[in-house]
Amino acid sequence: MVFLEVEMQGNVVVHPDQLDSKGLLLRKGIILRLLEDIACRKASQEHGYYIAVTALNSVAEGRVQELTGDVVFPVSFNCITLKPSKGEILLGTVDKVLRHGIFLKSGPIENIFLSEKKMEDYKFVMSEEPKFINDRQNSRMENGSRVRFKVLGIKWMEWDRGFQMLATLTGDFLGPI
Repeated sequence: MVFLEVEMQGNVVVHPDQLDSKGLLLRKGIILRLLEDIACRKASQEHGYYIAVTALNSVAEGRVQELTGDVVFPVSFNCITLKPSKGEILLGTVDKVLRHGIFLKSGPIENIFLSEKKMEDYKFVMSEEPKFINDRQNSRMENGSRVRFKVLGIKWMEWDRGFQMLATLTGDFLGPI
């Protein structure tokens, strides 16, 4: 996955009880609120998944909201993001095994589907724990297995604020590790 450091702008709302004349508590309150806001956003189509805020570049003068008494501060900050791209080789962990394929997780991406049609020479075996087995290479994919795969397609899901991906094992050195 590609890690990017992007400069972003936004508004941070600080409650009146976090305001202090010395400024130190105010800066701390702005940083804490910014971290909460980024965690709630999770991801965007443009930047990918938000990983960490690395720097608070500037804080503009705050405006008091008359109804609540909260203060809104326009801020500029740097943030590390992680954005998946088509054709990338990634590592994932098998989360769920179904007859028609496997669902994987890789980092913050929780919805990766590997269809049985994209697994060369693997056959579904229904047992206590369902799995895909390749007799020729003596390998298997079951819950908890680590798998190296190639990204076949990506789709942004606005309602979930995340990406859905399709995977394939077609290529060299791909499959269970």
